[in-house]
Amino acid sequence: MPDNKNIIIVGGNAAGPSAAAKAKRIAPAANVLLFESGEFISTGTCELPYVLSGEIKDYKNIIFYDPDSFEKEKGVKVYTRSFVKNIDRRSKSISVQNLNDNSILEIPFDKLILTTGSIVNKINDLDDSLNNVFYLKSVKNYISIKNFISNNPFKNVLIIGGGYIGLESAESFNNLGCSVTIIDKAKLPFPGAGDEVRNLILEELKKNNIEFLGNCNSPKYIIENNLCKAVNIDGRIKEFDLILVAAGVSPNNSLAVSSRLDLGNYGGLAVDNRLKTSDNNIFAAGDNIEIINRITRKKDYLPLATFAHKHGHIAGANAAGAHEFYEPVIKNIAVKIFDNAYVSVGLNETQVIENGFNFKKINAVSNNLVKVMPGSRKTFGQILYDNYNGFILGAEFFGGKEAIGYGDLISSMIYNNNKAETLGALDFNYTPPFSPFINILSILGRKIKRGN
Repeated sequence: MPDNKNIIIVGGNAAGPSAAAKAKRIAPAANVLLFESGEFISTGTCELPYVLSGEIKDYKNIIFYDPDSFEKEKGVKVYTRSFVKNIDRRSKSISVQNLNDNSILEIPFDKLILTTGSIVNKINDLDDSLNNVFYLKSVKNYISIKNFISNNPFKNVLIIGGGYIGLESAESFNNLGCSVTIIDKAKLPFPGAGDEVRNLILEELKKNNIEFLGNCNSPKYIIENNLCKAVNIDGRIKEFDLILVAAGVSPNNSLAVSSRLDLGNYGGLAVDNRLKTSDNNIFAAGDNIEIINRITRKKDYLPLATFAHKHGHIAGANAAGAHEFYEPVIKNIAVKIFDNAYVSVGLNETQVIENGFNFKKINAVSNNLVKVMPGSRKTFGQILYDNYNGFILGAEFFGGKEAIGYGDLISSMIYNNNKAETLGALDFNYTPPFSPFINILSILGRKIKRGN
């Protein structure tokens, strides 16, 4: 593609700026434009609960670029509050609505990159226009919550959803001195984790005076004066001052659907290994696409910022004329739950069963340091592995910060097709202040080798 062509990116945050900057580096003479419907183009999302709690002092600290600084540093022209309404694939142009004055511009493109991300899942019976109902997915969401709590007395908080954002936000509100209740359709918090870990998480919530109400399938919301004042939970009426909906996310692909681009089973855009969609001139990256899971070798939906950033680079390079490919991915995620780190790598037990693996499960509990050292505490670890070839299918850890490193090592082993029993043969370091005499990974590996 000649350098002086139009490369247009639709959407900001992790994937969009990554794609735009890379496209400009590959094709310096290209006219690279980024359109974002909101006010911010490059912000932290995972950091939002810690802005809410005050651990990060100012939301401006998680705004990494504004349009002027991005153009100055990356050479990309950015348009905020600019909503892309339509893609005309035949004429290769987009219709952009300026949300400030509602004017419409038709802009031609040679290559287009869709980085439209994800949207929050909403609750059918709960109108999100209510004054005390919020989400926590964007800086705009945070500002709305902050304005509400600054101008209204609030003490009792309801969080709908016991997943990542739900648990992180529960801790944030707890740190602000609130009384917090979490409700979820599932019996235990953190759907997707193993029952052993979910029970550990439940214990941690109870220890920190957070109420968890599971098997909550049909709560009834009591509305007064444009506020959700209370919720009827299985006949028990509880009053709340603020409600946070944390029911997960879905691909934001209304633009792709109207453009008749192919979607996958999860509603994410179908892309090839160059991140090209079903249209040769349109690429995509981020939370709006489906990617190949390295373990199952099937398409999966994994809306993680790390993947979005990495794939944004690849999509931007290829839109500018390069020939880069993405590799199948290994889910490797972590969440802070008060003084604990929960880490999940690869597949969980439900996914292992759904994909038809013949597998074994081994777990162990061990101290992270020798018992005589200050800070010594228990760590839970679990490995799922293929019963036929011994390859690791997934792992979970619940403990201190060391659990993060355990997850990264397991991810590396999955990538390199190392057998699970290899853990028992590895030489782990030992120093009393920082590491145990016998590492939990070694214990797991020995158990696997023995077959129990």
